[in-house]
Amino acid sequence: MNTQDAKRVLETALICAQQPLPLRDLRSLFDDQLGADTIRGLLDELVRDWEDRGVELVALAGGWRFQSRPELREYLDRLHPEKPPKYTRATLETLAIIAYRQPVTRPEVEDIRGVDSGAVIKALLERRLVKILGKKEEVGRPILYGTTKEFLEFFALRDLSSLPTLREFQELSKEHAEIVEKETAPPPEKPSAKGTVDELADPTFRKRLDDTNQDSEAALAELETAISTADERTKAAAKVLNPPAPAAPAPVPPTTTGEGG
Repeated sequence: MNTQDAKRVLETALICAQQPLPLRDLRSLFDDQLGADTIRGLLDELVRDWEDRGVELVALAGGWRFQSRPELREYLDRLHPEKPPKYTRATLETLAIIAYRQPVTRPEVEDIRGVDSGAVIKALLERRLVKILGKKEEVGRPILYGTTKEFLEFFALRDLSSLPTLREFQELSKEHAEIVEKETAPPPEKPSAKGTVDELADPTFRKRLDDTNQDSEAALAELETAISTADERTKAAAKVLNPPAPAAPAPVPPTTTGEGG
């Protein structure tokens, strides 16, 4: 089989596949007569062949597959108006911590987030984005969590090294960052204990807090003075409007006349 025929076989198999095809499955198309390096070279050629089309060939954790280009998603979504499920900010926070810190335990995740994360981790396990890696060799032997192959495929990543770095995240365009913030913004939550402690440790925050307390105390003193003054004025007005009734005159004793005078 010549190179062009082999490339056509690979192209057809990848287009018809329902799931990404790993290299070993692609080699089986040729009864292992083509080496891994040869097949990789043909795959690279296919990537270049499809560069100017609406579909691209990409390598993911589960293997190779054809997929539509991201810039065409808004048009394809019109064929299927239903929107994919969105993840809350708590879910994305937990997933990001596990992805970047794995293997990681639940207490370690909660120490970073500052809130209980048991329910979120359970939901991620059910969606097969997170899996149990084992137990940590320490007191209590807490469970270790990490991401799955499905996680990599969901985010179109070849491996964990393909995750964006902090610098790349910070270099997101302003427009993109605003879209991400808008789509993932949760309803207002109570501030975490960790965040509160950090704020209290901030000298500028403590100064603002002291100034606010002083202003509040001064306002309270003014309010108490105003109440006291109003109370006195109310009493004075009551005396004018409702003067006390004059005291009744004392009874005059009757005059007695002596007899026989």
